[in-house]
Amino acid sequence: MNGTMKIAIAGLGSRGRDTYAKSAKLHPDKMEITAAADIDPKKVTLVKEEYHLPEEMCFSSAEEMLEREKLADAMIIATQDRQHVDHAIAALEKGYHLLLEKPVSPDLDECRRLLETAKRCGKKVVVCHVLRYTPIYQKVKELLDEGVIGEVVSIMAAENVGWYHQAHSFVRGNWSNSSKSSPMILQKCCHDMDLYLWLAGKSCESLSSYGDTYLFKRENAPKGCAKRCLEGCQVKEECPFDAEKIYLDHKVMGYRKGNRIWPLDVLVPSGPTEETILEAIKEGKYGQCVYHCDNDVVDHQVVNLRMTDGTTMSFTMCGFTPEISRYARFMGTRGELRVNMAGKAEDCEISIRRFACDMPVETIDVSALSEDFSGHGGGDDRMVEEFLDIISGRKEESSYVTSLERSLESHYCALAAEYSRLHDGYPVNIRTFADGRTGN
Repeated sequence: MNGTMKIAIAGLGSRGRDTYAKSAKLHPDKMEITAAADIDPKKVTLVKEEYHLPEEMCFSSAEEMLEREKLADAMIIATQDRQHVDHAIAALEKGYHLLLEKPVSPDLDECRRLLETAKRCGKKVVVCHVLRYTPIYQKVKELLDEGVIGEVVSIMAAENVGWYHQAHSFVRGNWSNSSKSSPMILQKCCHDMDLYLWLAGKSCESLSSYGDTYLFKRENAPKGCAKRCLEGCQVKEECPFDAEKIYLDHKVMGYRKGNRIWPLDVLVPSGPTEETILEAIKEGKYGQCVYHCDNDVVDHQVVNLRMTDGTTMSFTMCGFTPEISRYARFMGTRGELRVNMAGKAEDCEISIRRFACDMPVETIDVSALSEDFSGHGGGDDRMVEEFLDIISGRKEESSYVTSLERSLESHYCALAAEYSRLHDGYPVNIRTFADGRTGN
């Protein structure tokens, strides 16, 4: 199979429409969007017009689209977390290859059921762990595999969620409540569980975890705050989480500062203006007070992992950081490697400190690794293109491709961490947990 791959998209939100669909414009010789589905008719209309789809190839839900005979070579599934597996199984049984948004599912039985179906149907399922595809982390993988710091003995890693991202996505947004989506450590950090194990070439034996929702709850609401930011809030001026400040005035996210994409295109998919953003804040969930939402996911969590070879990793996720970034130190028998992935290439860093009397430091020129660091450090489009090349037969599946089977280890770790967190840091053995049991 070669040529342009026909792609159907289920779920036209920030990832489906605003991220993965764009690859059809970047690689028109490899990808053509032929069908689309979403429960929001406005989003369906936007995709219909942007990609010139006929009316009969536009659907009001993934379920409606999946009732039809096979419409494309592959399907991108970017629906909500708890819908993924049902949609994925139906698509596999229709004969689609799948690009599946992470997480696969917050339910271990569903993860196993999907793996069995994928094997039975003989179709490719690539999970969207986009960080493996970034130039910066592929360079880190190359350096670690070369042994520049010897054997990796310990990893210290952190995901800095960013205070405004925490408020947008995990307090006000679609991933605020674990019963409707997924636990934070799975939804946000299965990326990290996947990434660092892959980079170091490790497998986790056991782990323990602590975390909680510290700030974003009703008992912490300051006196005088309103339930919505535009409804006469008396503490609006001093509140950093005020929706109007974040979506209009924030130096990165604010409309008045020149931003026209995420997260504004989540509030107003048809193209944000100051007026439509204010209307969305006034009427929609992104204008709710952060202390009066139905959120229950954590705003901070730590996980300690013991690997099968006796080495260790500590991981911290925190929503109270000034920037959105990922930072890690790989400490080895012959030196240390540090990597910082931030939003801009000039803020990213890879440095190597080898053990020697003069303590030499080698810095990698990150900007030379790629011309494009947009979309998760350049990973979004590279992942889609890799998927297209695999299913078209242009290339064999590389060792770094996030196949369903490889991806599930990150899900076992994340779900075990959530179990541990909910049980006072109880240590969990990964293999017994993956088999449906808990404990050591």
